[in-house]
Amino acid sequence: MTRKLDRSNALYERARAAIAGGVSSDARRLPGTPLYLEKAHGSRLWDVDGNTYLDYVLGQGPAILGHSPELLAEAVSAQMRRGVTYSAQHLTEIEVAERVQSMVPCAELVRFNSVGSEAAHAAIRLARGHTGRPKIVKFEGHYHGWLDPVLFSVHPPVDQAGPGDQPVPVPGSAGVAAGQAADLVLTAWNDIEALTATIARHRGEIAAIVMEPVLCNTGAITPEEGYLAAVRQLCDDEGILLIFDEVITGFRLAPGGAQQRLGITPDLGVFGKAMAGGMQVSALAGKATVMESIAAGKVAHAGTFNSHPVAMAGARAVLELLDEKRDDIYPRMERLGRRLMDGIGAIASRLGVPMLIHGTGHLFQLYFTEATDIRNYRDFAATDRSAMARLHGLLLDEGINTVPRGLWFLSAAHTDEDIDQTLTAFEKALSRL
Repeated sequence: MTRKLDRSNALYERARAAIAGGVSSDARRLPGTPLYLEKAHGSRLWDVDGNTYLDYVLGQGPAILGHSPELLAEAVSAQMRRGVTYSAQHLTEIEVAERVQSMVPCAELVRFNSVGSEAAHAAIRLARGHTGRPKIVKFEGHYHGWLDPVLFSVHPPVDQAGPGDQPVPVPGSAGVAAGQAADLVLTAWNDIEALTATIARHRGEIAAIVMEPVLCNTGAITPEEGYLAAVRQLCDDEGILLIFDEVITGFRLAPGGAQQRLGITPDLGVFGKAMAGGMQVSALAGKATVMESIAAGKVAHAGTFNSHPVAMAGARAVLELLDEKRDDIYPRMERLGRRLMDGIGAIASRLGVPMLIHGTGHLFQLYFTEATDIRNYRDFAATDRSAMARLHGLLLDEGINTVPRGLWFLSAAHTDEDIDQTLTAFEKALSRL
């Protein structure tokens, strides 16, 4: 199938004259013309040229109920008529915080921000302020927002990244000063020996270990059996705070996020994306003994749009549904996702294409590789990422929208019919590749 893109091409030319690079986030860059959408509803997108796509990007994860669910539209519209922004407290933020407390294991107290980068930054500041220690352990391949103190070694060139067990910090952008990494300690994920050695080299200086508990910004890599429990024990033994960045996994892998699904409770958790179904809300949640440093004013936390009434109205509606309908939403989403994973695997096998598929069903990643397992960033970097980029373009031509690096998200709006259509389109795209 060849997509018509006449109007999209024209809009892209117009955008490049007004918007740097023609897009407002680097994540929206595509090799050709970016998507210019007219509308989105349920599991589908419609672009300005009349092309329709089954969507597995879901706004990079937030649209867990699908696009434009009626309960979200009603909640947001009702709040718009009551007030847009107050710079004052309101009942809805209390109700959302109470809902988060009831759903998330680590959430004894909560603070809200607008986007995940802010909440991750708040967690790291809080860890340093609470412990009085300067250093943060970050894992190669993990992403904790685009702010300078953590934008290191997300997807670095391997030839610049140092040895696998002791990677060196590689800035993720020009303009990120190397000095920002002075108190950032890099190590390999899913390797408890490497982490233990790292802690020993910096004993008494480490405030926190921060990680994506399921590594979603580098594939969809799950922790090895016993790894998170061993990290939790190391933190307890050394007086180090454990931070889970659940901006992607929170409220997606389970009502209480990856920490509920995997059975390990961190000291602090960072949430965003799915918690408001598409509205801009993020949260820092944690144990009361740690969050007290914010409550007492010892550690600063602020923001004009924190607890934004309209966004919080959306979060209240979405979290209420996810919580109260958990026994329907999550098993169904996982079933459909695993059916899609199995179908894709069968197609790849039939066509003789070496492909590995990781994930939980709620989200998953495709890798072009002969490897039988992907444990960390170095394994991910060894896969054929250029072939994945080409597959992304071919899938778009067949009406399937995925995250370009090979990540797929499921929503409550996807159906078995959607899966059937997707598998048919996937076979055509992979055959062309």
